[in-house]
Amino acid sequence: MDDQNKNLILAVVLSGIVMLIWSMWFQPPPPQPDLTLPPNTVQATDGTGVATPPAAVAQNDTAAPIAPPNSHAEALENAPRIPIDTVELGGSISLLGGRIDDLELKSYRETLDDDSPLVTLLSPFGKEKPYYALYGWAPAGDLPADAVPGPDTLWTLEAGKTLTTETPVTLRWDNGNGLTFRRTISVDEHYLFSISQSVENTSDITRRLFPYGIVARYGEPDVTGFFILHEGVVRMSDGELEETKYKNMPDMDFVQSEGANAELIQVENEGWVGFTDKNWMTSIIPAKGQKFTSVAKYIPSSDIYTTEARMPIQTVEPGATATVETRLFAGAKEWETIRAYEKSGIAGFLDSIDWGWFFFLTKPIFWLLHTLNGYIGNMGFSIIALTIIIKAALLPLAYKSYVSMAKMKTLQPEMEALKERCGDDKQKQQKEMMALYKKEKVNPAAGCLPILMQIPIFFSLYKVIFVTLELRHAPFIGWIRDLSAPDPSSILNLFGLLPFAAPDAGSMLAIVSLGVMPILLGISMWLQQKLNPTPTDPTQAMIFAWMPWVFMFMLGNFASGLVLYWITNNSITFIQQYSIMRSQGAKPDVFGNIKAGLKRKKKDSK
Repeated sequence: MDDQNKNLILAVVLSGIVMLIWSMWFQPPPPQPDLTLPPNTVQATDGTGVATPPAAVAQNDTAAPIAPPNSHAEALENAPRIPIDTVELGGSISLLGGRIDDLELKSYRETLDDDSPLVTLLSPFGKEKPYYALYGWAPAGDLPADAVPGPDTLWTLEAGKTLTTETPVTLRWDNGNGLTFRRTISVDEHYLFSISQSVENTSDITRRLFPYGIVARYGEPDVTGFFILHEGVVRMSDGELEETKYKNMPDMDFVQSEGANAELIQVENEGWVGFTDKNWMTSIIPAKGQKFTSVAKYIPSSDIYTTEARMPIQTVEPGATATVETRLFAGAKEWETIRAYEKSGIAGFLDSIDWGWFFFLTKPIFWLLHTLNGYIGNMGFSIIALTIIIKAALLPLAYKSYVSMAKMKTLQPEMEALKERCGDDKQKQQKEMMALYKKEKVNPAAGCLPILMQIPIFFSLYKVIFVTLELRHAPFIGWIRDLSAPDPSSILNLFGLLPFAAPDAGSMLAIVSLGVMPILLGISMWLQQKLNPTPTDPTQAMIFAWMPWVFMFMLGNFASGLVLYWITNNSITFIQQYSIMRSQGAKPDVFGNIKAGLKRKKKDSK
């Protein structure tokens, strides 16, 4: 077996092993059963599951009375609501608790269909999957629990009618004992709410209390389930990014004072905390320089996941007013939007997008892809342009590799003569081959380098295509309407010519239901092989014969954008290798090698 073919086989086998591990580990598991609580399920404290931070309840001897199963949901349904209407957001705020619990994203739909429902981010208690943000105050010192507004407090609308980018709204509640609470809510043109909470003390007694913000989710959310994607708690704490998956929250240490599995982090200067999904996020963001306790918590008794930001205790003297400013991000993880918020002072906010282990590659790759798309206007053609740029950047390495391969090819007669001279003396043969390589300045391992370099780039681009929102529902040409999804065409119905649909993605037939792009991928790999003659060794020949088609099936259910990158990469590699080898005196005979391979197959079949 000559060294050139050894290198090629080694590179192909390494890539195959990586792809096999990738497909086994990183493909999504079967859908999990729905663990969402029934709408009328209540917690044994106040009927809502997240009345106030448990630390506040622990400071009082009594908890709020238990609500009848339907009372809270009915009260919430009957409570007045304040509409939310911006270019990006639609929904409402309930005056019961003053919670932001009804939010749709106007720029995004569930599917590609024009009449598909808008993406619903937040849902109120009583719906199938409650998910909302709740702000409030908790008592400290000798202040009774009923002296502060809770989740069942009915606020009044003091100012504003509809929350828009131009018109904030102000809620008001008077406890009847000298404390007046106000909450002013505004929203920008994207997804950032500003929450100003104030308490005015008109009594003659000094009061102590602390503000908080909570994001609550009932039952384990539906998640994508990919190993490479983080979905769950995400928080920044003084420059440290902390991530906890939903499935791992029940394994957090049980904190007795919280009555739940919880992790508490004391933030001294700046940070934020919330829940992130693949494309959407809801996070509480205290003001810069604001100390707070960042809490991730799972309440097992009611199967509720919460993230909380608890600000320090405020001491409000008679006649004084205390005000605390926080923000709430509730929306889509758009790169430009998130980056703008980070530049405006939200530290590390861009890391809410899951860039992965190869962040040093994924971040610049996405920036370049996004920039190219800004000029080209089509993500598919931008991926092609990105591939060309990457191949150009790697050209010096590829050049050395292909020059080495060409020299190896010209050395074939000398190597064969050397083998004959050495006979069965493998040690002498190896020594003389190394001397020949040194004399001719040939590196036999150089042929593997371009493919080995492609592996982290391949993973990084896969991460970019899978994780970033900008690839979601991004069209290319014709039938490719979503580059983040597999090619929807199928060879089983002759790519739409036959009058029946392609098999569902979860069916057994989906494995062999190859689309146009995976088939083009297989062909591009096969043609790339034909730059060299079919190996005479039967084992080598078999590996070379099967590898393109194995890759074709392995990548068949990967995102179309990734398959497009691989096709483009193979095509450019073919051109580069062909040109460089010819410049070094080697003359690849592609058509001759194809004919020879076909003749060999006919001969073997006889």
